[in-house]
Amino acid sequence: MNVSIVGSGYVGTTVAACLADLGHDVLNIEIDEDIVEAINAGEAPIHESGLAERIAEHAGTSLRATTEYGDARDTDVTFLCLPTPQSEDGSLDLAIMRAGAESLGRALADKDDDHLVVVKSTVLPGTTEDVVGPILESESGTQLGDGLEIAMNPEFLRMGTAVGDFLEPDKVVFGTASDGADATLRELYAPIIEREETDLVETDIREAELIKYANNAFLASKVSLVNELGNIAREYDADAYEVLEAVGLDDRISERFMRSGLGWGGSCFPKDVNALRAGAREQGYDPDLLDAAVAVNDEQPRRLVGLLADHVDLEGARIAVLGLSFKPGTDDIRKSRALDVIEYLADRGADIVAYDPVAIENVRPEYPEIEYADSAEGALEGADGAVVATDWPEFDDLSFEGMARSVVVDGRRIEVDEDALEVYEGLTW
Repeated sequence: MNVSIVGSGYVGTTVAACLADLGHDVLNIEIDEDIVEAINAGEAPIHESGLAERIAEHAGTSLRATTEYGDARDTDVTFLCLPTPQSEDGSLDLAIMRAGAESLGRALADKDDDHLVVVKSTVLPGTTEDVVGPILESESGTQLGDGLEIAMNPEFLRMGTAVGDFLEPDKVVFGTASDGADATLRELYAPIIEREETDLVETDIREAELIKYANNAFLASKVSLVNELGNIAREYDADAYEVLEAVGLDDRISERFMRSGLGWGGSCFPKDVNALRAGAREQGYDPDLLDAAVAVNDEQPRRLVGLLADHVDLEGARIAVLGLSFKPGTDDIRKSRALDVIEYLADRGADIVAYDPVAIENVRPEYPEIEYADSAEGALEGADGAVVATDWPEFDDLSFEGMARSVVVDGRRIEVDEDALEVYEGLTW
């Protein structure tokens, strides 16, 4: 099929490369000329495992990029993969989504053939039908159901594993208002939904919008509950990981997302949970449980620094921060717990030296005053203490040699030889 994707950020670029990998002809529409040039040159504009190879393979043949919305007329389906950033009150800012829908609608005004517009961005229930749909109708001069269709197809991509998540997902969700839209999505996703391991969920548009929020809210709440239990375990001098490993054997609970530590960050969980909280309040409901999940999560970095302060006088101390991205496998630092740790350490007068294998250049402009090392070993050299904020595999089996004092607070439970350390404090064990 001929597919256009509006937006070449994290989601749009990944979806475009993967759809090209499935044999579709894909067009990325992006206003950033540097990103357009990079894709057309076969280069990935973001760091994501398996993405660069696919863009290099398909660029110039089944994958190309442009700044022109008008080129969408030559496609059958358009995905809106646009940012929906968080406003100060936690609600979604739909300005970019509105602008993209307007530009696409104007481009489709001159199209005679049928066209399906699919919202893939994370938006609250009602947005696709009450915001995007009317804009498309107004700008294109075509009524929904009369050659123009809309649908919702939420993404469940995790940074670091996004390519695999798209091509081999646990589930695919189609939110449609017509059999035609559903059939088009079925054809587009055929190689994926034919997998025995993939569940296909076909529902209405509003349910599809809410499924994404419910999914992330559940996982975020699970992490915060696990961290609460981990904090309690520490008060009893019990190993939280042994406790939670046993709890995870219950098939009603499972072992996933059962690692206590610094908590969740990134672009999805914080924004989605806050948007759902704000949306719930707009509907007259106080989401107390989600509020509590956020409160527990926000406190974890402060607790970690407090544990370190129990063993090291932080004023003037050289402290190594290992890991800056919000999770391994990505250079994304949005809402990274590591940045909160840096803030709390700086507030206590620590001299900070940081290391991350891919995210340093994203952090440097925000924290130009701290020192950056070329390796984990370099960051640890002469350090009075260390904090593990991201569980990059290369941190496993670190000897922590060269530290002035072997005081380590591990917020992610890396593999380490505790016998090599004079003092080893895990956040929850």
